[in-house]
Amino acid sequence: MGAAIGATLTAAGFDALTCLEGRSELTRTRALEANVRDAGSMDDLVRESSLLLSVLVPAEAAAVAEQAAQAMERTGARPVFAECNAIAPRTVAAIAERVGAAGGGVIDAGIIGAPPRPNRSTRIYCSGPDTSALEALSEAGLDIRSIGPHIGQASGLKMVYAASTKGTTALWTELLVAARALELHDALLAEFTVSRQETAERLMREVPGMPRRSRRWVGEMEEIAATFEALGLTPRMMQGAADLFRFVGQSPLADQTSREPDPPLDALLQALADRLPSDE
Repeated sequence: MGAAIGATLTAAGFDALTCLEGRSELTRTRALEANVRDAGSMDDLVRESSLLLSVLVPAEAAAVAEQAAQAMERTGARPVFAECNAIAPRTVAAIAERVGAAGGGVIDAGIIGAPPRPNRSTRIYCSGPDTSALEALSEAGLDIRSIGPHIGQASGLKMVYAASTKGTTALWTELLVAARALELHDALLAEFTVSRQETAERLMREVPGMPRRSRRWVGEMEEIAATFEALGLTPRMMQGAADLFRFVGQSPLADQTSREPDPPLDALLQALADRLPSDE
């Protein structure tokens, strides 16, 4: 997602930069392909930027925000920090408090949709007292939508939306693996053709692309669970989704990259069913 946003910005003439210190060779390759330049260090990134977009795995969001805040304190630079990760509103609030204490402005943002490409819609929802710095990126062709004045609104939208998509993918993966383990796969598919063929086909198309994302989706499901729990709702459904993605993430299926073809659904389900404990 970050590389695709960077490529969109550089193609529109923006100077996009990042900090590749400690990053993988694949990440470095993606940055090079997107014409995103390496600032070298977090201090230099903060010093050279007017707007920081934090786009990474949910589990690393708070740590990177802390690094940015410390860099602001060391350098005296005060860029606006747009928290774009799939994290709970209360996590965003804590980040906003920390970055704000360092003197940086904060925008809450949530990205919905696949990475931006020509003729592909990616919506970046934002909220907060002043979202103008992020909205200015609309000039690059990004679809930026301000939805309110409060930190937590954009991240909250991302949480409830992701529960409907990735949470559903977790449920369907689990039920399909269970059907395979019970030797009911063909019978289940036959019933789907009678009762809900269109829905089943659409959801099953989404499962093969999940394993390579499963490890980073664990943290996202945990953030959704925290969001629901903070409202007085049960966190258990999304904790279960996190458990499912954790199970998939422990398999070799999760080692593939986005540059490799997704496994066939049948092979994926069999591989996961084979990992279930044996009764023998």
